[in-house]
Amino acid sequence: MFEFYRVRRSVFYRLVPVFAAGALVLLCVTFFWGPTARAIEVDIGRVPPVEVYFSPRNGATAAIVREIDRARSEIRVQAYSFTSAPIAQALLKAHTRGIKVEVILDKSQKTGKYSSSTFLMNARIPTYIDAEHAIAHNKIILIDRSVVITGSFNFTKAAEEKNAENLLIIRSAELVKPYLDNWQYHRNHSST
Repeated sequence: MFEFYRVRRSVFYRLVPVFAAGALVLLCVTFFWGPTARAIEVDIGRVPPVEVYFSPRNGATAAIVREIDRARSEIRVQAYSFTSAPIAQALLKAHTRGIKVEVILDKSQKTGKYSSSTFLMNARIPTYIDAEHAIAHNKIILIDRSVVITGSFNFTKAAEEKNAENLLIIRSAELVKPYLDNWQYHRNHSST
């Protein structure tokens, strides 16, 4: 019995370094050759003007409507959830003024009970559905290639009145460029 225990223990101790080396190799392969984040570096020079809003009830919807009302040439929207009547009305008003307005929504908005998609489509505002992803979770408005509106804030009444959300309005043409490229990428695989 003593010999069996020694042999068994001896084999165990010989295998420990093998398993440890295998785990180390697996960790290195995963770390160095696994999925990687691809950041887009943007040189925006000095820090651009930024407005910060928090909800509930901090005026994020009013700030979005104000920026839409200031638009001079184009507005591009990407939204996961879009049920806000004031924002939809502001987009319609901009469209009526001759501003080019285009909207990309998550597939859930195509049939959502309170979605603004039907309102926008009936107003002849180009509205596309991004069904390529499990969730198209963007909350972005790009205005005149110089303003980015983004954050956790969905374009909904609940985001304004009930949820803890954040919204940034950033004035930077340099920052708009990668957002616009990403918007176009999603537009290319979205359908009406």
